Amino acid sequence: MSKPIFSGLSRSVFDDANPSPYADGIKKGLDEALVRQISTDKNEPEWMLEIRLKSLKIFREKEMPTWGADLSKLDLDNIIYYAKSGAGSDTDDWGEVPEEIRKVYDRLGIPEAERKMLAGVGAQYESEMVYHKLKDQWEKLGVIFLDMDVAVQKHPELVKEYFMKCVPPSDHKFAALHGAVWSGGTFLYVPKNVKISEPLQAYFRMNAKNMGQFEHTLIIVEDGGNAHYIEGCSAPKYGSQGLHAGLVEIFVKEGATCRYSSVENWSRDTYNLNTKRAIVQKDGTMEWIGGNMGSGVTMLYPCSVLVGEGARCDHMALAFANKGQWQDTGAKVLHMAPHTSSKVISKSVSKDGGCAVYRGLLKIAPHAHDCIANIECDALLLDEASRTDTIPDIQVRNNDVTIAHEATVGKLSEEDMFYLMSRGIAEEEARAMIVNGFIEPIVRLLPLEYAVEMNRLIEMEMEGSVG
Repeated sequence: MSKPIFSGLSRSVFDDANPSPYADGIKKGLDEALVRQISTDKNEPEWMLEIRLKSLKIFREKEMPTWGADLSKLDLDNIIYYAKSGAGSDTDDWGEVPEEIRKVYDRLGIPEAERKMLAGVGAQYESEMVYHKLKDQWEKLGVIFLDMDVAVQKHPELVKEYFMKCVPPSDHKFAALHGAVWSGGTFLYVPKNVKISEPLQAYFRMNAKNMGQFEHTLIIVEDGGNAHYIEGCSAPKYGSQGLHAGLVEIFVKEGATCRYSSVENWSRDTYNLNTKRAIVQKDGTMEWIGGNMGSGVTMLYPCSVLVGEGARCDHMALAFANKGQWQDTGAKVLHMAPHTSSKVISKSVSKDGGCAVYRGLLKIAPHAHDCIANIECDALLLDEASRTDTIPDIQVRNNDVTIAHEATVGKLSEEDMFYLMSRGIAEEEARAMIVNGFIEPIVRLLPLEYAVEMNRLIEMEMEGSVG
């Protein structure tokens, strides 16, 4: 049996940084000159610059969110919004990636993961994609899997048709910020009736102190198509703020299926203010599988807009809040057509005073009859100092629907702990076993190697949980 990709993970793999001389002397903060520089560096068409400048204007006009996690200490003037890593242009040859960057991804199991189980893989370092490759068998069927910057150059009309149409810059302050300074990310296009049997993956790494990362992921799955896309994220620990405000837009066409899986493990220094949304057409299926841990503050609520009759979505999410962390996560589902269905399962674990919040929106339009929606929120508190909240917003505009909402909060069972310890299992290991059992319904939906990663991350979070 092959060794799992992530079996040797330690916290240092994520928290240790590479030298970042390319960031020395880079101006912090945001102005129009920087926005124009980004667009010029990427040789973008005029319409993309117009989107950036419009987004910048909206960003300046919108106030900071006053609900959810506390963002009052986030200093937007002390963030590096754009930094070239010095890696050169995006390549499909791993050997051409600079050695110091390659070592980071080798420690994380990339591109070993590509060779073992993926249809394609991308790697982003700071503001640039440094590697992107798709297996020939899928390229021959018309699948497009590119660095987002490259996609703007090679497929401008296709990108223009969809870019920030799912999440417009006017949506909120950080969507506008993203529209102004986005850089890198992934473009995935799956033609009609093409079913990709292997996952595709991109991994995003912030390295420099006070860095911001704003990758844009755009996925289009045409009628009858099928794709599974995985994103992983991490950043080193510096003791000063970093910012992640990526954006994911997914378009699921008639009868198509898309699964989006993510394991977000930013450092405690990072504000993770990510936006993810999908528009699902008739008989389409959207599946969100997510794990959030690491970042000091997270505000993330993947959204499914069910616009076609018979469309459905599943949201499966896990949040782990340790000391000093506020994990404000959840799901948004908008039933905008009849005979649509949704399922939301959210699990959270809070430890050492961490706070995990489920914040959800379920909206059913007046004409969306015969809809079914089911929401389950389960929280596990590991000590008296920790906190969990469930804040559902359910808006039902007609009576011909079936809605269920259930929320539970529990503590570690003393009986379970006694049983395990009576069998010779140490207390810390017993706690970890119970937590792993609690999160198993989410973790088992990840591909095997990424389930291993998630379990190892949980084990690292649980270290020192006794005493």
